[in-house]
Amino acid sequence: MTIKDELHNVFSGTYKVRFGTTIQTIASYLENCTRASQVVKGTKHFKEEEKEKLELYISKNNLWLNTIDFSQYVSEGAEQKVYLVDSEHVLKLNDSIYYTSWVDYFHNLLLHNYFFADTAYELIGFTKNDTILYAVVKQAFVSITNKTNLNLVKEFLTQNGFINTRNNDYYNSELGIILEDLHDENVLTKNNTLYFIDTVFYVTDVFWQK
Repeated sequence: MTIKDELHNVFSGTYKVRFGTTIQTIASYLENCTRASQVVKGTKHFKEEEKEKLELYISKNNLWLNTIDFSQYVSEGAEQKVYLVDSEHVLKLNDSIYYTSWVDYFHNLLLHNYFFADTAYELIGFTKNDTILYAVVKQAFVSITNKTNLNLVKEFLTQNGFINTRNNDYYNSELGIILEDLHDENVLTKNNTLYFIDTVFYVTDVFWQK
């Protein structure tokens, strides 16, 4: 079985990855809900419709979280807010703003957990701030011992089939997967080992071709 075959099976839920079960279940549920939709994917209305379906699932399965300690705020970027849980873990709240659908965001999580299991995301629930829905994921905290050398990141990814396209963005033409935003705050170095803590994966049409 090729890596591409394995990844297709990850998305379908028939191939296991670390912390993948909950993510796979929700992604499959959303895909089934939206498959019959007449709304075009990529439109604002599509994502609103998808969000409504997701919130129904969250309520039905008791996945709303109200125990987040917002005083433990660490940092935030355009796509997520980070909170400290303890000395070994952080919580990340993501509103899927980088993605045209919530399914694409969940696929991103699964791809990360497949390629970078040591910093795998564990989806523990969801929360809302006004009308904004956030997925809440738990991740291992990585303590930095030295600044990340982006040339080493490039070398590592090249060895694994991801070619640098521009700046800190990469593309694997065999898999049809884009990997973006790998600057030195998203790839950390601890004891001379690279840890990918924030990744932005996208699948292209090439990925879906057999």
